[in-house]
Amino acid sequence: MLRKMMGCMLGAVMCFSCTREVLDVKVTDEVISSDYIGNGAEWDPYDEAASWGFDVSEEDWRMLTSRIDVMGMGYVRCMINSRFLYWDAARGGEYIRDRNIGRLEKVLRYCQDHGITVMYGEFNPPEPHMRDSQEWVKMSVNYLDHLVNGLGFDCIRHFVIFNEPDGDWASTDGDYGLWMSMARRFDEEMGRYPGLKEKVSLAAPDVVVHWVHPETGLTADDWIRRTVEDMDELVGIYDVHAYPGQTEVRDGSYARRLKALREAVPEGKRMILGEAGFKYDKPGDELLLQENLARAEAHPYAGGADSNMMVYDHFYGLDMALLAMDVMNSGYSGMAVWMLDDAAHSVGDVGRPDNIKVWGFWNTLGEEVFGCPEEEDVRPWYWAWTLMCRCFPKGCDILTVEPCGEESVRMCAAEKDGRQTFAVVNWAEKDRRIRLTMPERFEDASVYVYEEGRAVYDGKGWLVASDSGLCGEHLVLDVPAGSLVVITDMNVQD
Repeated sequence: MLRKMMGCMLGAVMCFSCTREVLDVKVTDEVISSDYIGNGAEWDPYDEAASWGFDVSEEDWRMLTSRIDVMGMGYVRCMINSRFLYWDAARGGEYIRDRNIGRLEKVLRYCQDHGITVMYGEFNPPEPHMRDSQEWVKMSVNYLDHLVNGLGFDCIRHFVIFNEPDGDWASTDGDYGLWMSMARRFDEEMGRYPGLKEKVSLAAPDVVVHWVHPETGLTADDWIRRTVEDMDELVGIYDVHAYPGQTEVRDGSYARRLKALREAVPEGKRMILGEAGFKYDKPGDELLLQENLARAEAHPYAGGADSNMMVYDHFYGLDMALLAMDVMNSGYSGMAVWMLDDAAHSVGDVGRPDNIKVWGFWNTLGEEVFGCPEEEDVRPWYWAWTLMCRCFPKGCDILTVEPCGEESVRMCAAEKDGRQTFAVVNWAEKDRRIRLTMPERFEDASVYVYEEGRAVYDGKGWLVASDSGLCGEHLVLDVPAGSLVVITDMNVQD
């Protein structure tokens, strides 16, 4: 897979280039973003599981956490539905702080124990009419304080007050003025709790990149610009969601869009892709859309258009790695994929087990709730995303790659504590060869290859290195067609 590039090898490399096109790539020491928060996933606390007649058993938790151990996430987005937790509608809307809190505690305990940064929040208020209710503000902030200061989960660093407030599906219905006034009220209420604002800041505006509200006409760009103008002093981290199509990611146009949004944020403020997945309702993806809908229709419990049935395919891992590379190269500070686990949500969160959002790496309750034990198996894109989490860890610096993409190849790089990572995706049907120059020497580096039908995994579910013990700052890297290849000396299996 790799050859050290020395003067005596030049003739051999030139000969090899007759069969594989060679691309010269240089990783510089120029930092795009420092102290990266990390890559990870949306991991919500199985709010609906009890309504399906089952809970996540201790055996399920052991299986779940053993897989997450391998992933090595740096960032988790964790959102709750208060109707399943502190808001008891059956008792007239009574606030019961510890109601059904056990599953949420387990998620947060894992994140706390493993140093994972959490963006926590609420999808919506308990009832739609409470969207501007001070009662909800008080309950929600009291609950946040209980989690952070009462239970000690200071892994929670950022707080989302409405999920995707720009959407007509949100209780805000795209009303920017309402959202801004509520953000100010939440901030003021948080200030009433000693030490809370020092630990937790607002994440905003949590809007969807591609969305344009049919009545207001506001875009994500508008929401970012107005948030910067009206309340930048309240925002701890800027946050957007992305559900692009495959074509616009692969042709590079989506990367330009992400970069333009990032450049609208004030210098010194971080921005994160709080939630991300692929949808195939964009130009160029018509065949994928047809296939996705057909698969969802044939699936025993998938929720139609609000599922991505390509999570069962190898190429979905390539596309997620591509999107992560665009995020890192555009100066963002992290990304969470939607979704860790199918067992988290039904469509509309109404508790229907026959209408589930299929987006995850697996379904923890596949056998118990859905009668499909095979759905509990790990899906292919898990290994690609594990590489993007482990090899670009929390606290690393993202480095400039020249060029970062050419035709069917996309690349990114990172450094932490003198250790380095270089990653490349080749989604074409032909192999490529990278003649790589790094800013520093690799020391005892390993190469990992995510390739359909050829990757090897150990007993813990970790990819087995295809090569190891590599040293030097000049290397030649072969990148098979349809693969993600990562070289790193960051001791990612520790």
